[in-house]
Amino acid sequence: MAYCAGLAEEHNMARNAFSRTFMERMATFIVDKRRWFFLIYIAAAIFCVFSMSWVTVENDITQYLDEETETRQGLEAMNANFAPLATGRVMVTNVTLETAWQINDTIAALDGINMVEFDESYEHYRSSCALYDVTFAGGNFDQVSLDAMDSIKTALSRYDLYIDSQLGLDMNDMLRGEMLVILIVAVIIIFAVLILTSRAFMEVPVLLLNFGMAALLNMGTNFIFDKISFISDSVAVVLQLALAIDYAIILCHRFSDEHETKNARDAAIAALSKAIPEISASSLTTISGLAALAFMQFGIGRDMAFVLIKAIFLSLLTVFTFMPGLLVLFCPAIDRTRHKKLLPDVSFLGRFAVKMRRVLPPIFVLILIGAFMLSSRCPYCYSFTDLETAKMTEQQHAYFKIKDVFGTSNMVALLVPAGNYEAERAILEELETYDEVNGTMGLSNIEAMDGYVLTDTLKPRQLSELMGLDYEIVEALYSLYAMENNQYGQLINGLEEYSVPMFDMFLFLKDKLDENNISLEGGEMDVGDMLGQLETARQQMKNERYSRMVIYLNLPEESQETYDFLQQIRRICGKYYEGDYYLVGNSTSSRDLSASFKMDNLIISTLSTLFVVIVLLITFKSVGLPVLLIIVIQGSIWINFSYPTLVNQPLYFLGYLIVQAIQMGANIDYAIVISSHYQEEKAHMPHKQAIVKAMNSAFATVFTSGTIMSSAGMLIGNMSAQPVVAIMGMCIGRGTIISMVLVLFVLPSLLVLGDSIIERTRFRLQPVLPQTQEAQGKILVRGHVRGQVSGWMDGYFEGYVSGQVNLAVSNDGEMKVEGKNDEKV
Repeated sequence: MAYCAGLAEEHNMARNAFSRTFMERMATFIVDKRRWFFLIYIAAAIFCVFSMSWVTVENDITQYLDEETETRQGLEAMNANFAPLATGRVMVTNVTLETAWQINDTIAALDGINMVEFDESYEHYRSSCALYDVTFAGGNFDQVSLDAMDSIKTALSRYDLYIDSQLGLDMNDMLRGEMLVILIVAVIIIFAVLILTSRAFMEVPVLLLNFGMAALLNMGTNFIFDKISFISDSVAVVLQLALAIDYAIILCHRFSDEHETKNARDAAIAALSKAIPEISASSLTTISGLAALAFMQFGIGRDMAFVLIKAIFLSLLTVFTFMPGLLVLFCPAIDRTRHKKLLPDVSFLGRFAVKMRRVLPPIFVLILIGAFMLSSRCPYCYSFTDLETAKMTEQQHAYFKIKDVFGTSNMVALLVPAGNYEAERAILEELETYDEVNGTMGLSNIEAMDGYVLTDTLKPRQLSELMGLDYEIVEALYSLYAMENNQYGQLINGLEEYSVPMFDMFLFLKDKLDENNISLEGGEMDVGDMLGQLETARQQMKNERYSRMVIYLNLPEESQETYDFLQQIRRICGKYYEGDYYLVGNSTSSRDLSASFKMDNLIISTLSTLFVVIVLLITFKSVGLPVLLIIVIQGSIWINFSYPTLVNQPLYFLGYLIVQAIQMGANIDYAIVISSHYQEEKAHMPHKQAIVKAMNSAFATVFTSGTIMSSAGMLIGNMSAQPVVAIMGMCIGRGTIISMVLVLFVLPSLLVLGDSIIERTRFRLQPVLPQTQEAQGKILVRGHVRGQVSGWMDGYFEGYVSGQVNLAVSNDGEMKVEGKNDEKV
């Protein structure tokens, strides 16, 4: 019998040596060539420092809408055809109406101000507060506009002043500054957490050095994408730290275990060869959850998926090829700084799970049902303008102050094909008959002078009298206009009845004055200011292809009533135009985003769960266990998104979509760690004892990963003023804390109570085998085999034999005959 056991052990060693060859060879190469890898990474780091500036960041979230949506098409048409002049709302409080008019004149007289809108209506003056709609002479980042804004602040410094404007606001720069502070605070927290969970103080700098390299590589390679969103650019480094630092911790702990009996080089080789498959398997659930984002209709999901999945792969690469060298390099320092275990024993969690195994699961089911119902009623919103965050900028404070006094302004731009002024006038007149419309503005209803609107047609005599010019000069102007517009018939028939829209004629006059092709004797200075204002109107309201009209609605940005009225506007436009007209505004953007949300929500919830289930089925080879794990994590998602319902706080839809994918892909790792330890311990002891030991073994990993992830999320949520980023961070932090609580207190009870289900639903994956091969002599066979054997067997074997056997089995093995009540032989 001892002979058989010895042969079995000898063959087992030979088999293990054969199977480890590739992994160990790869690990040996990485460790022995560590200096070359250091040089490669140093060169890559230097390259990435410079390549980070090559990354193009998109600050406009609407650019990720589907190209077929009206908002996307309308914005592209508007940006391509009209000058984007900066605007702002300026509110001055505690002033009389007389003072308010004086302030209006002060603002209008400043350089760089194109237009100031103010009147005595309730929309501009109420409760001793005056509201001015200001249009600047340049864009949001033009110096003329920035100087004008500074002039407003200086001129009105003695008043209580609130300015709501996007002028000079670079969202990307603001977020980068915020994220730098957040990252510094996060590193301090993570340093403290790693000190608690590490085995040597010097392990912590090794872990942070490895992460720093991975983060730098990810930021420096984002240029491979055409552009990335401001969301991905800002949160990627913090999420990469939270999602991927586990991989470095696993390798570090493996190295520590192997170093107890091996030197630094051999310990690194052994640790890496064992950690590669373990870490790769662990990363699959995270990658699976993120991959679901790539299938969203809203392109921001694909953008975040690509950036974060690249971050995970680069983190894996640095752990496998950079960190082993660091461990060998810093091994003497690690040995000198070893310390005792700092985390407490948590065996009480396992004993609590055993004791409460018949109480906690029913309570959890009831909570699950309630959470599902509450989360399904979550008040989603599709515009982040009205979302208040823990930290707000001066502009955001001003917006909410103005909103409290004057309410919100829901403005919609209407683009129609240029040239049909009568149709434009008819559309604006019909729209103003609706109660849902506060007012409209377009060339066809802007009064120019003496009761004329800009698009009224004037004959030469009328224009002569209006401008006080000699009739002969005006007649010459009309002749020139007719020739340049190929209207020679008017010249032949006489110009007395030739009518031209005032707006077109004035702009033609301005162009000729600029070209010095015509002069107005004594009249040029009188019309100079008016022509300048008309040029501004041309930049904002009309070009060769489109005319732009503005509609002010008294409806909320997001409501079914608003969406229905947008359809009514389209029906009115349809009377005069067959197509090529667009509605653009926050309401149209919200409508398009809400339409894509329903499908995106279904895609992410289905695919993220499906991908993770497949990974779990392959990992645990049981149907019951993946179901239990998914229920726990899905429960944490439902509880997480019940909170907005309970406090009646709007949740930006993007936060829900992204966070549920991250939560399903990343937080389930905590459940996997506990379940894996439980399965391992259960092979050597009863399942009630196994859960106690498993909880004690897995607690450090769950505590480390969960604390880092929740801290990163909470820091983003409380230290970022960008609403989308802040809400996403808050949801990640809150969801991770909920996941940790459920995994540590509910999952153990479910594992103990459902142990029999887990075992009954186990299965064995049958490999696909090639055709049988014939051989004769002394043959070494390794792997899963199927076929007939005629001869003497000697070695370690696990499987089934159909037929008759005559075998000696070692004491640590057994032989059973199926079909005879599992009779032992």
